[in-house]
Amino acid sequence: MRRKKWMQLAALVAAGTMIISGCGISAGADSATTQAAAQTEQAATSETAESTDETAAADDGALVIKEQGIFSAGGTTITSNGTFDPEDQWEESGAGQTAHVDHANVLYQIPENETELPMVFLHGYGQSRMGWMTTPDGREGWSDMFLRKGHGVFLIDEPRRGEAGATSVSGDISTKTLDQRWYTQFRIGRWENGKSVANEGTQFPNDDASVDQFFRQMTPDTGMTSDMGADFDNETVAKALAATIEEVYARTGKDSILVTHSQGGGPGWTVAEYTDHIAAIIAIEPGGAPGADSDDFKTVLEKKIPVTMYFGDYIDNGDPAIQATGMWQAMRQACYDFEEAYNAQGGNCTVVDLPKEGITGNDHFMFQDLNNDVIADHVDNWIRENVK
Repeated sequence: MRRKKWMQLAALVAAGTMIISGCGISAGADSATTQAAAQTEQAATSETAESTDETAAADDGALVIKEQGIFSAGGTTITSNGTFDPEDQWEESGAGQTAHVDHANVLYQIPENETELPMVFLHGYGQSRMGWMTTPDGREGWSDMFLRKGHGVFLIDEPRRGEAGATSVSGDISTKTLDQRWYTQFRIGRWENGKSVANEGTQFPNDDASVDQFFRQMTPDTGMTSDMGADFDNETVAKALAATIEEVYARTGKDSILVTHSQGGGPGWTVAEYTDHIAAIIAIEPGGAPGADSDDFKTVLEKKIPVTMYFGDYIDNGDPAIQATGMWQAMRQACYDFEEAYNAQGGNCTVVDLPKEGITGNDHFMFQDLNNDVIADHVDNWIRENVK
């Protein structure tokens, strides 16, 4: 557009120069003036067309990002004994060398129409930030949806996961074949005769290509030895999460809305011990909630953080023969207990049971389901009503 404006201005200057220099002298001046005017009109027409194109682009649903980047947050630096010899850098002991480990890796995007508080997203077990960014069938994920709603988004790969794999402790990368374990645990359906059989009325995109993509978004933890997450380091993740929230505050001057999923719910409660800049906690099917006598509960309550927790379908009506059904019932009950105790002591907590809201068919990954936009709108309404 600047080039078009420059051309228009140049044409006007040229026309004016010709008129002044040729005034009353020759008919050639009239011809030059006419030519310059034509050029001016052409430039103006071109600029109008370009402006129209830009308006159309703004109206076609395109998401405009004004700033984006990646940074690391938190973590530690460990140093080996001895002295590093630059002339023998390949010696095997690592003597005198350092390793930067146990940090979070954060991808952030700020929309052009940023009007709301920033949102920090923490994934669950076997996952990375990818789960917030897309869906198994390639639709928009929650990160884009909340960008459109005016929030900056900060998407974490937690310590020892995804892009933040550098670790201070050794782990085992399992080669066990466990896809069907997680398909069942996540309440997507039953796996029978080598085929995925999704729950009746499911919102999960259960075609073969989508199931394949879903399994391929799973990623290992570099610092665990258990393939069930038994030795998950809640404290290390909570500290890196707090460092992320502190960095968001340093960059924006705003408190963050924290969104956690599943295993990420644990550090999502503990993080309040390490930062004062949490505007709200939105826990998507957390693996439980802290008891009223715990430090986590007391800290979140003391800081008056509004809390909501979302649960999907196939819990009350889940197959009793599947172990995960009873597990999810117990985890959701822990969240109901939290809600009751939190509100009784002056806090603000809501447990959202989606089927009771008339929203059915959702599994553990409601933010990737076919109706993820409906649930995003529900969350957005909660934010507007409860977060100052």
